[in-house]
Order: sequence, then C-alpha cells, then structure tokens
Amino acid sequence: MKHLTLFLIALTFAMPAALAQSATAQSVPESRAEISLTFAPVVKATAPAVVNIYAKVVVKTQQRNPFNSPLFDDPLFKRFFGENFGRNFGRPKERVQNALGSGVILSKNGIVVTNHHVIRNAQEIRVVLADRREFDGEVLLSDERTDIAVVRLKDAGDDLPTAKLGDSDAIEVGDLVLAIGNPFGVGQTVTSGIVSGLARTAVGIADFQSFIQTDAAINPGNSGGALVALDGSVVGINTAIFSKSGGSMGIGFAVPSNMVSAIVESAEKGEPLVRPWLGFTGRDVDADIAHALGFVAPMGVIVEGIYPDGPAEHAGLSIGDVVTAVSGRQIEDAQALRFRAATRGVGGMLTLGIIRNGDNVSVNLPLESPPEIPPRDPLEVSGRNPFSGAILINMSPAVASEYGLPNTATGVFFQSIRGGGTADRVGFKPGDKLVAVSGVNITDTAFLRRVLQDPPKRWRITMERNGKERTFDVR
Repeated sequence: MKHLTLFLIALTFAMPAALAQSATAQSVPESRAEISLTFAPVVKATAPAVVNIYAKVVVKTQQRNPFNSPLFDDPLFKRFFGENFGRNFGRPKERVQNALGSGVILSKNGIVVTNHHVIRNAQEIRVVLADRREFDGEVLLSDERTDIAVVRLKDAGDDLPTAKLGDSDAIEVGDLVLAIGNPFGVGQTVTSGIVSGLARTAVGIADFQSFIQTDAAINPGNSGGALVALDGSVVGINTAIFSKSGGSMGIGFAVPSNMVSAIVESAEKGEPLVRPWLGFTGRDVDADIAHALGFVAPMGVIVEGIYPDGPAEHAGLSIGDVVTAVSGRQIEDAQALRFRAATRGVGGMLTLGIIRNGDNVSVNLPLESPPEIPPRDPLEVSGRNPFSGAILINMSPAVASEYGLPNTATGVFFQSIRGGGTADRVGFKPGDKLVAVSGVNITDTAFLRRVLQDPPKRWRITMERNGKERTFDVR
C-alpha cells in the first residue's frame, strides 16, 4: 500500500511536466488561417452565377366520361337535363406542371447551362438569379442524349455574374469539390465532398456516359447546378443521384465540363449538334477476350467492323485492333471512347493507342460528320395497311447517330408513329426496323412504296427491335 501511494504521488507531479513538454512540441496556432478551413472564397466567386430555373409544362389528361351510356341519349332524359348535359366530360383537360432545377451562367450575354430534363417540353422558363433578379429564358439547344440544355436569358443586359468551365480531365479521385444548387426549393445551398469516381459509364442516365461521381450531397432541385473545384472552376453539371429514398445517399453524378463545353459551343454558334463519326464498330473487351489476347485485365474496345471509305479506314485501323487509349488516356469500354470523341467535336483528331498483334501502335483518327448515305427518303404511309399512320426512313450513319443506333445499321426504320393510327394499334414503335413483308426483304423506302402500291393478300411482317427479330401476321 505504501509503494502504491508513492507511485500515485510521483504520477501527479509528472503529468503537468509531460503535458508542458507536449505543448512545446506542438506549436500554438498564431493566425485564423492556421485554425480554420473555409470554402467561403470559392463560394463567393461562384455562387452568384448559379441560378434557379422554374419550368412550366402544360400536359393534357384524358378523363373517363361517366355519361357515355345510351341512357343519356333518351329524349325524355334530354328534355329534363338538356342536350348538352355531360358533353364536356371525357374531353382532354389541361394541367400545369412546374419543374424546379438549377443552372449556371457562363457568359455575360446570358448563356445558361442546365439539364435537359429540367426544361423538357417547357412552355415557359423563368430564371431567378442569386440576387433575386428574374428573367425569361429561351432554349437554344437541348440534348437528351447527354441531358444537357443551353438557355439564353432574355433582356438580361451585360452585368451578369458568370462562372468559368474548367478542365474536367484535370480532376482526380479524392479532389475536394462543392455542389451548388437549389435542392427541394429551399434556396441556394452549398454542400461539399470529394470526387469519388471518374468515367462512370454504367449509370444508365444518358447515351453519352462518362460521369463524375461525387459524395457531395445532391438532392432533387440540384439538377443543372454546378460541381465546383477549389480553384472556382465548374468541372461538372450535377445531373442525377443514386437513391432509394429520393434524397442524397452519397452517390451523385455530374456531366463533365469538357462535354458541356462542346454542347455550349454548338449552341452559341446556332449550329445543330452533330456527333463525330468514328467509322467503325466494336465491342468491349470482356474477361474471355482479355484472356485470349493475353491481357492482364479486361480493357478497351476491339474493332469488329469498318465502314468503307470512313475515318477509321482512312486512319488505317484493322479488324481485330484493340483501342486502349485516347490521347494518352486509358479507356475501359466503348462508352468512354464515344465520350472522348464527342468532347472533341467534328473536325478534330483523336490519337488512338491500339494493340495490334501484341504490339502497341498509335494512329490518328479524323473526326468527321456521319454521312447520310443512302438519303433518308421519308415515307409517310396512309391507306388500309398495317403501316398506316407511320413515317419510315432509310437508315444511314447520320440517322443512326441521331437516334443512338449502331453506325453500321442499314435498312428501313420507323421514324414516328401517329397515336391511334393502324401502325400504333399493331404495336410498332419509333426505332423499330422493318425487315420483311410477306417474305420479301425491305431494302429501302422506295421498295416499300412499290409493295404498298401492290399490297399482298396476306400481311406477314418481320420486324427487329433491340436486336431481336419477330415475325407475325396482321389481319
């Protein structure tokens, strides 16, 4: 007991000395900068250019007519209730839907970038700035395949706050980022996080996929807002979240700024958005192909088909080549390759790193507009036949690019279907391929015209949808 008492007394006197020694080793903060970390300067520079977007969409709804009965045609009933009783029931009614999103001002003349899904089918667009000024907006370009839209503010003057697009290729996993927008309509909000993934292609949000993934909280209403790097540049446009509840769960996706820049450039020039054409088809290298080729892991795109006299042929690509890099950046799949081409635009050049017979080879691929060969030659069908109410066109690389189909697709495709027409009742959909009619292959719309002028006695139709053929009879 005596020894324990002496130990506790010694410890009591030793602790202050140890703490003093530790305090001396760790220097005392001498300024606010040494004890605080703040994003305030970045927010002050960027947030004024982030706007709220209110889109008004008028939709028509069909109501069931409860008076659709022979009873109400009875003369005695009409005598008491009048000729027009119940006549307005069942007619389409208009209903106004309001969509809320965010956007980013990129230029003094009022160019705003947002998401396509924020302003889709909008009859009116109202843009509210951070300083509460309000302007009407007009759509210059809206691209569903990237979910990016460009809006111009009307009568906005030239004193607008702006943000600058950065280089999305310069960011890395682990970089700090801020998400600025208007979630749930509560007002402009800033959240912080890190870049948790790059080049995400298996998201299923849009056709051209190579998303930035972040854990900065993104919620409904943030769509179209800015993903900001710590240098104040906008490196992405927040687009979607992975969620089971509708709120942020730590996985959000943004369209990289390099893709946004290419779309804004087309919108400002007033030119239609044309996707570059590579002139070849390929498929992702899976585990089996990687093993056969002697690769350590699945990576890249193997060339399977080359369009005659196209850019791939001009560059010297061969069937069996494996594209593994674009301009020095590794690509994992065909989605990443398409994305890289789309960010360069028509007229640019891609330097492809390929593996050919085990050797590393580099080729320069010119980016060209897809040709419309053969001409689409639209055929609007009427009369008594299974295709009445449809417009069919010839497929070409240009048409395939517009509709997101393989650029080697050929034949005759349904462009549009009029609701309530025969083609609609049969079940055709835009994008379906008409393969054959009564055993005769349909090669182009001119040939289909001749078939319709001398129709068969029995309509036996073969069509293709999502790569699968189906044959059925129509009476």
